[in-house]
Amino acid sequence: MELIIGNKNYSSWSLRGWLMMEAFNLRFKETKLLLFTEDFYSSLSAHEAADKVPVLIDEGITVWDSLAICEYVSERYLNGKGWPEHYADRAMARSVSNEMHSGFFGVRNELPMNCRAKRRVELSEQAKKDIARIDQLWSSLRKTHADQGPWLFGEFSIADVMYAPVALRFRTYGIEVSEESQAYCDALYNHPAIQLWMKDALLETEIVEEDEAGEEID
Repeated sequence: MELIIGNKNYSSWSLRGWLMMEAFNLRFKETKLLLFTEDFYSSLSAHEAADKVPVLIDEGITVWDSLAICEYVSERYLNGKGWPEHYADRAMARSVSNEMHSGFFGVRNELPMNCRAKRRVELSEQAKKDIARIDQLWSSLRKTHADQGPWLFGEFSIADVMYAPVALRFRTYGIEVSEESQAYCDALYNHPAIQLWMKDALLETEIVEEDEAGEEID
């Protein structure tokens, strides 16, 4: 399998596709393209994918969109274990994953992922509402599954993959959340795969100006 991603410092959707592969110990070739360059668009068009990353290429099959990649990998290589085992938990995990996939535009637009930075932003009411909703989801799910493991549904799942970049965003911008949610953020940040991603992100030197939001904190 080959996974095409963008800059690790900035590309939250790339992190989701990559984390799905790395966290579940799957072997793959990583190909990184610099965001918004001529090579970025020409390389993606060669695979007949949308002009976005990540893109997964596997035995002649091209899959784009992070959530589609997660679903494909879970079905093709994990016997469905990317989702929780119980049908009720699977339904909830899919719901919260799709809520992230299709919403929270206040957070996504105002708190772009920037792994190597510490920054301060003035949040809109929509962003504050998004943060409160995410905090409520995390806190509720962690309380429900606390005795089963440190993740949203006890064991690591696609739901954690979808929310991992949010935890990194909250860390960059110093977003305060509940005790349960902060513990979950810490668990995500300390995951070996996230630590590996962060190590690579911190070595990057490219700057994407539109993702340098807010003011830098000394």
